[in-house]
Amino acid sequence: MEIQTFEHDVLVIGAGGAGMRAAIEAADAGCSVGLVCKSLLGKAHTVMAEGGIAASLGNVDDRDGWKVHFADTMRGGQYVNNWRMAELHAKEAPTRVRELEQWGAVFDRTKDGKILQRNFGGHRYPRLAHVGDRTGLEIIRTLQDHSVHKSQIAVYMECCITKLIKDGERVVGAFGYYREKGRFVLFKAKSVIIATGGLGRAFEVTSNSWEYTGDGYSLAYNAGAELLDMEFIQFHPTGMVWPPSVRGILVTEGVRGEGGVLRNKDGKRFMFDDIPENYRNQTAKDPEEGWRYTQGDKTAMRPPELLTRDHVARCINREVKAGRGSPHGGVFLDIAWIKERVPNAREHIKKKLPSMYHQFMELGGLDITTTAMEVGPTTHYTMGGVRVDGDTQMSCVPGLFAAGEAGAGLHGANRLGGNSLSDLLVFGKRAGEHAAKYAKEQKHGWIDEAEVKASMEWALHFMDAPKGDENPYKVQQDLQKMMQAQVGIVRKEDEMRTALEEITKLKARAVAVQAPANREYNPGWHTCMDLSNLLIVSEALTKCAIERKESRGAQFREDYQEKSKEFGNCNMIIKKGIDGQMQLRREPVTPLTDELKAIIDEQAK
Repeated sequence: MEIQTFEHDVLVIGAGGAGMRAAIEAADAGCSVGLVCKSLLGKAHTVMAEGGIAASLGNVDDRDGWKVHFADTMRGGQYVNNWRMAELHAKEAPTRVRELEQWGAVFDRTKDGKILQRNFGGHRYPRLAHVGDRTGLEIIRTLQDHSVHKSQIAVYMECCITKLIKDGERVVGAFGYYREKGRFVLFKAKSVIIATGGLGRAFEVTSNSWEYTGDGYSLAYNAGAELLDMEFIQFHPTGMVWPPSVRGILVTEGVRGEGGVLRNKDGKRFMFDDIPENYRNQTAKDPEEGWRYTQGDKTAMRPPELLTRDHVARCINREVKAGRGSPHGGVFLDIAWIKERVPNAREHIKKKLPSMYHQFMELGGLDITTTAMEVGPTTHYTMGGVRVDGDTQMSCVPGLFAAGEAGAGLHGANRLGGNSLSDLLVFGKRAGEHAAKYAKEQKHGWIDEAEVKASMEWALHFMDAPKGDENPYKVQQDLQKMMQAQVGIVRKEDEMRTALEEITKLKARAVAVQAPANREYNPGWHTCMDLSNLLIVSEALTKCAIERKESRGAQFREDYQEKSKEFGNCNMIIKKGIDGQMQLRREPVTPLTDELKAIIDEQAK
C-alpha cells in the first residue's frame, strides 16, 4: 500500500499556540518545518482560551514584576513546580507578549494606549493582557498570519500521528494518516516537537475540544519519554451546566475578573466562607473591598472568587453536594449585578465579555446582562505531561521535545489562570529554538520499514480483521463516565483502585473494537485509534493519583485531606518498562536556588 513520505528538519505535531510558535522559531533559524494539525489550521483548542495572557508588564499596577509573577506561580503550584521553568516563564512572558503585539495582535488598551491588563485568579496584581474574552483566538490569528508567509513551513491539515519512529534511542520521524481519506503518511525528521495539548476527553464533563485525546502523552510514552505528575488535572470552576448539550463548555474566568460573583441558590456569596490561610492577607474580607479591586483600586484586596481554580472548584462542589446548588447541579455566576454600580452596564458587559454574551444567548437562551449564569466545574487542563528540560524543552529521548500543555513542569500542582497562554508562547519559542539547533547537528536517521508496516497494519486491523464487535464510542463513553466518577474532582483510594481494574477491562474491550466500511470519512475508525491514547493517559493519571497520598493543588483526596511534607518534596514519574508495563516512581523535587528562595520569602511578606 502506498505511503506518502515527507522530509523535514523539524516536525511539529500540533498547531495550537505552542506548535505554531515553535514552528515560527524553527523556521526563522533556517530549518525546514513540517507542521501537523489534527484539525484545520486555525481551529486548535487555543482559540477557546478567553481570559488573557499572564505577563508582568506592569501597565495597570506598576508594583508587578517578574519576581512577583514567579512567586505567584510557585505558590499556586504548591512548590512542586520546575522552578527553572517558572523563572524563565516569569522573565520572558512580557517580551513574548510585546512580540505578539509587534506581529499584529490587537490588545485592549489603557487610556494612555498601553496594553490593558485584568485581574485573574491567583495573580496578585492585574496581569492578564487580553482581547475582550477572545484572547486565544487573537493569538492563533496572529501566529497563523505570521507563519503562513514563511516558505520553510509546510502545513499538513487533518492529519493524525499514531507512532514516533526511532533510530536507536533517537527520534527520527513519525507515522500517521489523513483523517479525510485515511491515506497513510510518513514524516522523516531530525527532531520532533510535541505540542498536542491535553487529555480532557478522558472525562465525561470537559471544556476541551474533540482533539484532546492525550495523543502527545501517549506518543512520547511509547517512544520512551517520561511523564511527570499526571495526577494534577485542573477542574476549571466555571463551565456551562445547562442545557445538557453544552455541559462543560468553558465560562471564562474573565467574568469574575470583571466583577462577576458566585452565589448559591439562597443568593449567598459562599466563597467568603472558605479562604485558605496562605491567601488571607490578599483576599477581601467584604464585598465592597472585592468590588473595588476588580475596578483597579490598588489599596483593595481581591475578591474570594479570584482565588486559585482548584479552591474555587472545590467550594462550588461543596455547595452542590450540600444541596445549596442551582436547579441544574451548579451554582450561579452573576455579572448582571454590576448594573447597580456601572452606568449602561448592559453595553459595558457586552463590550468586555462579547463571547460570553453570545455563547449564553445562542446556546442557552440566557442574557448574562440581566440573568445569572449556571456554572459548575469542568475538566480543563493537564498540569502534568511530558517531562522536559527547563531550558531546552527536550525530553529524555534525544530529538524529542514538548511544549505547551503537552509539556510539564511549569505549573506544578495547579495552574494559575492565564499562565497557559504565556506558557505556550515562552516555551513554544524555546522548543522551536532548541529543536532547530539539535536538527542542525544531525543527519536524517534510518527508518525501519518493518516498523512502519507494523504501524500501518495496526491501524487497518480495526476494519480489516476485527476481533470482536465492541463499539468504540461505547468504550470511550464508559471510560469517560468511570474517570469522572472515580478519578474526578474528589478522590479516594478505594474508588481509584476500582478505576484501575476498570481500565484493565476497558483495555480488553478496546482490543475488540471495530470500525467496518472503509477508511474514507470514518470517524469510528479514528475513535478506535484514539482509545489507545485515552487508556494510556487514564492509567497514568490514576496510578499517580493513588501514589500521591495527600491533597495538593488540583488533587483533592477525601482520605488524605492535608498536605504532606513527604509528598511535597517529590514528583511522580511514569515510564514504559522494558516489559511494556507502566512503571511509576517518585523523584525528589530539585531544590530552589538560594536566590529564588529569597524571592519567594520576600514576596510572602
